[in-house]
Amino acid sequence: MTFRTGRNEWVRHDAWPPKRNVVEKRLYFQADGRLAFDPPPPSAEGAFDSYTSDPANPVPYRPRPVRPMLSSGSGWGTWQLEDQRFVDHRPDVLTWETDPLEGDLVVSGELTANLFAATTGTDSDWIVKLIDVYAEDFKTDPKMGGYQLMIAGDVFRGRYHNSFEKPEPVVPDSVLRYTIKFPGTDHVFLKGHRIMVQVQSTWFPLIDRNPQMFVPNIFLARESDFHKAVQRVFRSSQQASHILLPTLVPE
Repeated sequence: MTFRTGRNEWVRHDAWPPKRNVVEKRLYFQADGRLAFDPPPPSAEGAFDSYTSDPANPVPYRPRPVRPMLSSGSGWGTWQLEDQRFVDHRPDVLTWETDPLEGDLVVSGELTANLFAATTGTDSDWIVKLIDVYAEDFKTDPKMGGYQLMIAGDVFRGRYHNSFEKPEPVVPDSVLRYTIKFPGTDHVFLKGHRIMVQVQSTWFPLIDRNPQMFVPNIFLARESDFHKAVQRVFRSSQQASHILLPTLVPE
């Protein structure tokens, strides 16, 4: 049994992740910040979007000022519900978004982000967030108009691209495929809403800062080990970054 957000209802399944009436759909990163279920065209060969990640100015995981976790009114217990508009226009956060949905889209099961990406550094963090963007004219609750609700978010640290047991440097400017598997999700993107994906390389202090240059132990990194890095996320026909969505189809 899961609680299906979006419709706010309890749902029983034969198994988890559900298999019956579930079709996997790929939501592709496109030009001009668009998301679509159609793959990139052949003309998009070599296409990518980029940003500069600076560990000295990390993307916060919730709006500043971030209060200590155990302090009164810290908001720690509800940080995953924060409106993500507070980082939507940062130059070190890439954003892609669908057109308004023509009908409800039910996502039920385990999501996977497939990110084709490169860095000028020798280590890097890749954070992917899946977001439900409410309609601007949200009549049910006007104050929620345009709200960006994070449905899933997780991180992959580049040094583990070959093995979690033996971390190793990333070859600068090499395009690697990073597979990020999210915990189970059961959510309805309602008609008129948009689906958004954000990609960034810092999520502080939820995730400790990556120096972006390989060091044996990040916890022992010196200030001189931290460097800016240019990050590229590819959306070409051959290197098509996308989110794999287990989508429920009507019986």
